[in-house]
Amino acid sequence: MIEDFSYDLLKAVIALFVIVDPIGNVPIFISLTEYMSKDERKSAFHTATWVALALLLAFALAGQQVLNVFGISLHSFMIAGGLLLLVLAINILLFGGWKEKVVSPKSVGAVPIACPLLVGPGAITTTILILQTSGIAVTLIAVVIIFAVIWGILRLIEPIYKVLGETGAAVIARIMAIFIAAIAVGFVIDGVTYYIRP
Repeated sequence: MIEDFSYDLLKAVIALFVIVDPIGNVPIFISLTEYMSKDERKSAFHTATWVALALLLAFALAGQQVLNVFGISLHSFMIAGGLLLLVLAINILLFGGWKEKVVSPKSVGAVPIACPLLVGPGAITTTILILQTSGIAVTLIAVVIIFAVIWGILRLIEPIYKVLGETGAAVIARIMAIFIAAIAVGFVIDGVTYYIRP
């Protein structure tokens, strides 16, 4: 029982980390805050972490209710979510990530860093699927672990970027995109298999 829980938790943490991809997004985070002072950047990342955590926890707690309200089955959601993840992965592979225009330095932590960069369609889809397949305990713990890691990465973002360099960060982002694509294909295959199974 404990081994099953640990295995499910490990899978959930790895899946969420790959989808959220905080390391691959480092150059994007830097570019969005490059004209801010050190204190403003710190405040923006602090806001991003808490807003993104609140959003993902909300989906973790209410994911089943959301599906029920719209009359969506898990397998239909897996197909739709898998296709969305695949588009996201292709976008990262071809264009290097999201292209967002920052409207206000004060809101950059919430939009676009928290959403859609940290908590976008991929993270939401993955969280609801983990909830459906592994349960609420695994989902909540996985979300908290991921955002503890994200908090640490955002606090150390400048040293990390200096170590990786622009090219290194771009390579990592594209490698992560390949994993995202593989996860997406798996979701679609599982969903389609359910409907075509005799």
